[in-house]
Amino acid sequence: MLEFHPLTLADREWCTDIIRRENTRSADFGFGNIYMWDKRYKQLVTRLGDRMLVKLKYEDLPFFAFPIGTGAVKPAIEELKAFADMRGYPLRISGITDENKKLMDEAFPGKFFYCRDEAYFDYIYRAESLATLAGKKLHGKKNHCNRFEAENNWDFVPLTKEFIPGCVDMLSQWTQENADRLHDGIADEHEAIIRGFEAFEELGLDGGVLRIDGRIVGFTVGEQISDDTVDVHFEKAFTDINGAYPMVTREYARMVVASRPGVVYLNREDDMGQESMRRAKESFQPEYKLSKFTARYCG
Repeated sequence: MLEFHPLTLADREWCTDIIRRENTRSADFGFGNIYMWDKRYKQLVTRLGDRMLVKLKYEDLPFFAFPIGTGAVKPAIEELKAFADMRGYPLRISGITDENKKLMDEAFPGKFFYCRDEAYFDYIYRAESLATLAGKKLHGKKNHCNRFEAENNWDFVPLTKEFIPGCVDMLSQWTQENADRLHDGIADEHEAIIRGFEAFEELGLDGGVLRIDGRIVGFTVGEQISDDTVDVHFEKAFTDINGAYPMVTREYARMVVASRPGVVYLNREDDMGQESMRRAKESFQPEYKLSKFTARYCG
């Protein structure tokens, strides 16, 4: 029987080895993402051969993440089924991409019912597109950046540990100023950002800081999750400063393009079903959306 344990930083080495071999563009499986959102999802992990198994809770229901890795997927899912049966609840698997779904259907034809999780589709962009903001559809974003540059004495510097206290202060102010319009999950997001900052170097995270006259007005946190994709975990900027948000997006894209020539895509994650987030992410013209499914074993 599987023996799960709470996720810790000590799991990073073996988890990252499996994650890199899976080489998915999905944001669900970056170790930094899993670790930062642990308080919300109460994740437990274990290893079965060359696959990583994750148990989590969503809306107080038990789920498992798709068991990423290499080798046959059928034994891993059979073990998850046995574990769920022993605990007396249905086998539910989340974060399933189209590629994952194909593997499951080959191993268990007709055994799973799938539901499309559109609120959790990842928005995938070409890094070069965000770095240049070229083309008619991104002309408005480019104009905002041009205005910001003309009106401010600014710089954008790599996010290192020395800037984290200032980013935390900026985040607290941002939260207070936007309290009336924030979605229900903002407390969980705040906790995730702080958790990431606390283990920033250990998690292998990076990012950038946008400043005006030395004052932090925006920041972003990211992580490379596959050979050609960087996951942008968080972007924050003061909304009353015209152009600050697109500047954070553009400047981090430029940083990635300049430092990681193999990276083609930026995953700016999902919209959580929030209309305002959907509009904001759509406005940057994603290359495509990475589909996600939840499956329930139906025998």
